[in-house]
This record gives sequence, C-alpha cells and structure tokens, in this order.
Amino acid sequence: MRVSRATTVRPPSARECVVPDHPQTSRKLRLWEALALSVGLMGPTLAMGLNGAGVAAAVGKAVPLVFLLGLLGVGLVGYGFWRLTQHFHHAGSVYALAGATIGPRAGFFGGFALLGTYLAFLVCTLAATGVFAHAFLHALGLTSTGPWAAVAVVAALGVTLLNSRDTRLTARTLLIAEGIGIAAMLALALVVIGRTGTGTAPRHQPFDLSVFTPGSTTYGAIMTATVFAFLSWAGFEACASLGEETDDPRRNIPRALAGSVLLTGVLYVLMMFVQTIGFGTDDKGVRAFAGAQSALVTLSGSYIGTWFSLVVAFTAVASAFAAALSSSAAAARMVSALARDGFGPAALARTDPATGSPVRALWLCGAVAAALAAVMYGLGTTAFDTYYWYATIGVLCVLVVYAVAGVGVIVFTLSRRGNIPRHELVVPLAGLGYLCFVFYEQSTGQSAPYTYFPWIAAAWCATGLAVVLLAPSLAARIGARLTSELNGKQGDRPQQTPEPPAADAVKVTP
Repeated sequence: MRVSRATTVRPPSARECVVPDHPQTSRKLRLWEALALSVGLMGPTLAMGLNGAGVAAAVGKAVPLVFLLGLLGVGLVGYGFWRLTQHFHHAGSVYALAGATIGPRAGFFGGFALLGTYLAFLVCTLAATGVFAHAFLHALGLTSTGPWAAVAVVAALGVTLLNSRDTRLTARTLLIAEGIGIAAMLALALVVIGRTGTGTAPRHQPFDLSVFTPGSTTYGAIMTATVFAFLSWAGFEACASLGEETDDPRRNIPRALAGSVLLTGVLYVLMMFVQTIGFGTDDKGVRAFAGAQSALVTLSGSYIGTWFSLVVAFTAVASAFAAALSSSAAAARMVSALARDGFGPAALARTDPATGSPVRALWLCGAVAAALAAVMYGLGTTAFDTYYWYATIGVLCVLVVYAVAGVGVIVFTLSRRGNIPRHELVVPLAGLGYLCFVFYEQSTGQSAPYTYFPWIAAAWCATGLAVVLLAPSLAARIGARLTSELNGKQGDRPQQTPEPPAADAVKVTP
C-alpha cells in the first residue's frame, strides 16, 4: 500500500485543519520525559500508601510475594504494548495499535474504552488530591479545611493549565513530584531495614525474609490477592499516547514502557517488604498493617518522627496531583486523536502551535472531571468513596483495553507483517488469561455499590462498540486516516513543512 498526495496547494478548511502539526514536526520529548508520564499516572507514592493494607488483610505477611507475582502478571500484559510500539506510534495509544493490527473498528473500540479509563482516573485522582490535602492540613493542626470538592476543582484547573504549556513542563513536574515521594520512601526504607536488622525497631520487629514465601496462606489466596497488586500498575501504558511527541518513538516509547513497569515493580516489591517487616510479621503487626489508612505515614511517625510523617503526607498530596496531571494529559490526547478522525468537533483536535498541546481537549477533560467531582460531593459521597469508585470503573475499562492490545499483538504476529517470532505468542496468550482472571475477580463476589461498576464499565465500552457498528463511515474514515498517518511515520523523521495536507488531498491506493 502506498500514499499518494495531490500536488495542488490550497488553504485547508476548518474541518481539515485537525492534524496537530507541532508534535509531528518537532520531536522534543526524551526517554525519561516519556517515562515520567507513565510513572506519574501510576502514582507510586499514592499506591504504596493505600494498596498494601487490603493485601495484608487477605494474605497476612506474604504481601511482598503477592506484589512480586503481580509484577510478573503486569509483564505478561505489558508485552503487547512493548512489541506494538516498536512498530507504531500515535497520540491515540491503543486506538492506533489495535486499529493498525486488528482493524479500525477494534481500534475505535479500544480507544473509546481507554478514554473512559483516563477520565475515570482523572476524577479519582482529583478526589485523592482532596483526601490527602485535607489529611495534610489536619496534621498541621487546621480543623476547618473546606469541602474536598473545592480542592478537586482547584486541582483540575491546575493540571489543565500545566498541561496546556510545553509538554516538557508536564514531564518535569511529574518527575519532581514523584521524585520527592520516591526519595522519601527510599529514606524510610533504609531506616526500617536498618532498625529491623539491628534489633532497634519500635517493637523489636525482626528483619524477616520469610515474607517472600506463602507461609500459612494458600496459593489460591495469593493469586487472588495479586489482583490488588495488579491495580497498582494500572496506567503503565500512558506514555504510548506521547508517540507523536517523543524523539525516536520506536526506540524510546518501548523503553519507557518497560522502564516504567520495572522501575515501579522494584519499588513496589521493596516498599511492601519494608512495610510488612516495619509493622511486624506477627499477628499484631499484620493486623496493624491491614488497618492502616496510610501505611507510609504511620511507619514514618513510628520509625523516624512526626516531622517525617508530615513530609510523607505532603508527598502523598503531590503524588495524587501528579497522577491527575498524567491522567489529564493522556485523556486529552485520546480525545484529540478521536476528534481528528471525525468523532467529535474538529476544534478538539487542534493543538497549540507553540506547545503542541491539545488545549481545547484539555479544557474539556478538566471541566468534565471537575463537574463529576462536584456532583459526587453534592450527592454526599466522600472523597475516599469517590476515589475508590472511579478507580474501580477505570480499572475495569483498562482491563478491556489491555485485552484488545493483547489480541492486537497476536494478530500482528500471525500476520507476519513484523519481525515478532511466533514462539513469543505464549506471552500475550498468558497475559490474556491473567486479564480474564483479574476481570472475574473484580466483577464477582462484590457488595453494593461495587456490584454496579462492572455494568457501568460495560455500558461505556458497549457505547464505543455501538458507534462503530452503527457508523460504518466513521470506521472507514478511521482506517484511511490511520493508514496514511502510520505509513507517513515509517521513517520517524520530522516533516519539512508544518502545513498538513487537506483531507481530500490524501489518497490511499493499493
């Protein structure tokens, strides 16, 4: 297949002027900046402060083993993104990856599900910002802090303004915010390991490596608990949405994907080990870990002092804000990618000529998320419930996205269009099996309102499916557009002219 261009040059119309030229003409993000988006969306400080308690309640002291196995499961799922981004790059992430491998309908379905994920994550991280901001202010002795929704709305405005600037500013803000949190966690880890190793822990808790064995817990319970661990990596693929803004994307985006999973994986296993031995591996310690509202803050106070617990509490606020910043950036790029292919107003596809950011899409996503947060507050929902409810909906949608990407890499491998060896098919197949297991565990045995969330996620994904089935012209337009865009990026070289061709001047011929 080849792309032929008409030689006639004329001013594009408003509908035609939807391809963001800046990202395609000036590759500016480096490897570490792309990696920062994925790490920021996962929010390691936020995850480590909240996600260990539930696992401890389920498996006792075997929490580090659960996260080690969870890392293996994420690796199986992440393989598909790693392989496909070596061949394709696009602002739509799985929208383009599935569209180029399975077909335009699958691409739109996956992209629409991913948009639901990022919007849900944006709402839940805005709520988390409110939670931790109030907790930090209370720790400082302030009793009147105002409604949590006010913090969420201000945070939505802040992330929108930051993301509207140069993308490098977003990446550096993420790096600083999460970097401070990671540094604080590593400092706590050194103290806990040192004091447990020398017998000077508060309750003389021992340095215990048996936490990497099942102990009295069954393997069935451990595998079920890996579902909670898996959720800590949700959003690792966010850097794939920077495919059009990253230097040498077919080299740097796969590296950023792998790096984000491995970096957070090592950190998660280490911090779960530190928290488990920090509280203690006896029954009293396990109960304390399982009942901790913010395990890192609790350990910081008992092992170092109140001043350090305040530092950790502040890093939790920064981590939640950073996760909202990443969610906003990823959601807006998905909206922009869909809009420039005809789904939505053309104005949403336009990017700022100076920064390359999809400004109008950013404002739309920020307004929607802030409105949803305000509605939840108006209904009397707490910030904690808002966080967990929207996080659950987002995770259920992202499981569908990951499955689409897994099928995409299988189809691409079997088609022989790439250089992926067929014996590697066992990896995405195992990943699909694990995703089915996670979805089943998240959808069954729950109590209300969590019983409703699988239906909400299914309704969102079904809406995307209905769009492509009822609008075949949209699928055809997406297919032609993706073909021209992806073929035009084979060399990954900057275009010499910033003016995009008119829509009817691009012809795809066999």
